[in-house]
Amino acid sequence: MSEIPEDLYYTKEHEWIKVDGDEVIIGITDHAQHALTDIVYIELPDVGQVMGEMDEFAIVESVKSASPIFAPLAGEITAVNENLDDAPELMNSSPYEEGWIVKMKLDDASGLSSLMDANGYRAEIGE
Repeated sequence: MSEIPEDLYYTKEHEWIKVDGDEVIIGITDHAQHALTDIVYIELPDVGQVMGEMDEFAIVESVKSASPIFAPLAGEITAVNENLDDAPELMNSSPYEEGWIVKMKLDDASGLSSLMDANGYRAEIGE
């Protein structure tokens, strides 16, 4: 069974979103990192990059595939996790803490209500 923290929002594309003041932190779920297996590289976006809803902002490469990561909502990238440049495996070992990918300032935070809660995500992945 995947770890699915109760205090996060989730997408069908297996991203998690944590509200942190007037920003959100985004990463991939435990379920996603298990499916990808060993993550070996991530292509990170630039700080200041403006994303539309469902725009691709990163590519995660594992030993078996490359997967795009999408912005769940529109906004501006305010920070990237530069630790992933040297240690992309943090997304495997600590997907919800050290393995976060970006921070964003959302254009409209009310869009969070359209995302899944932990129970909805459990149902989505069949756990």
